[in-house]
Amino acid sequence: MLYLYFILLFQNTTPNYIEAYHDITDKNQELQFIERYKNSKDVSEQAYVISLQMKQAEYKIFPWAKLSIFNTGKSKLEALISENPENIDLRYVRLVIQEQLPKLLNYHAHIETDKAFLQNLLNKPDHTDYLDSYILENTSL
Repeated sequence: MLYLYFILLFQNTTPNYIEAYHDITDKNQELQFIERYKNSKDVSEQAYVISLQMKQAEYKIFPWAKLSIFNTGKSKLEALISENPENIDLRYVRLVIQEQLPKLLNYHAHIETDKAFLQNLLNKPDHTDYLDSYILENTSL
């Protein structure tokens, strides 16, 4: 019984922002998430905020507005990944974005490296196991 208690105590629990992000179903929820987490200093939370900021491009009418929003988010995401290359959330978010974007946006150079990085983490138990099911569900892994 004591063994079960310790397993439950140290079990990887999914952070609230991960659950909230994956439960989003409309633009209003996207904007609420952005507003709630946009000032966070947590790099992982920033990854999800940036992805939703990039998604706001789809609601714009003019192509140059869409491209501007996309490029701003892309630059932010790439800067965070450069500073935090081992962050699983950043790499997961980038892979999801790159796999879903049209090739004409020319943002697909890191798909294979991100897949390899994430696959390596999927194969071993660690403190980010709560993210494994999301990775498998939302990427081509």
